[in-house]
Amino acid sequence: MSLTRRSADALTIGRAVLGLPLLLALAAGWQGLAWLLLLLGGISDAADGWLARRAGGGSVWGARLDPLTDKILISAPLLWLAAQDSLPLWAVWLLLARELLISGWRAGQGSGGPASWSGKAKTILQFAALLLLLWPSGWGGTLTIGGAALVGLLHGLGWLLFWPSLLLALSSALGYLRQR
Repeated sequence: MSLTRRSADALTIGRAVLGLPLLLALAAGWQGLAWLLLLLGGISDAADGWLARRAGGGSVWGARLDPLTDKILISAPLLWLAAQDSLPLWAVWLLLARELLISGWRAGQGSGGPASWSGKAKTILQFAALLLLLWPSGWGGTLTIGGAALVGLLHGLGWLLFWPSLLLALSSALGYLRQR
């Protein structure tokens, strides 16, 4: 296995480990740390995909583990936001049910079931929505845009991006399942 491919796999493992500290930071009220951990996870997701493509394709192991680590990392803030009543529990349940369904489908694929373009777009949109929804209240202080608080605008934009990410998640699930 090439160094590039091993590096991609190492980033994937590192991203899986970020889920617990992210959840603990949110529970402890350390929003800034939680936001930075999620950002680091998103950057590592992009980097390991780039490294895998550079190596001519990732390992089958990496293809199976990468989507699971995304789910671990994204599930932590989704569950926290639902517990805070910032996102409806039913919507988070739909996303998590989709992720479990697709993980089961991927387990039956010899190649790990490569991600579709709509699945990748869903992940990018989810990361963006979550980063905006988790933007720490203390960042931006009293800055306003058009009389509205910057933090409130960022949280609102995150809320708006969440819904298309949910629709992409559900539509990409149908696409994966049609490949059966």
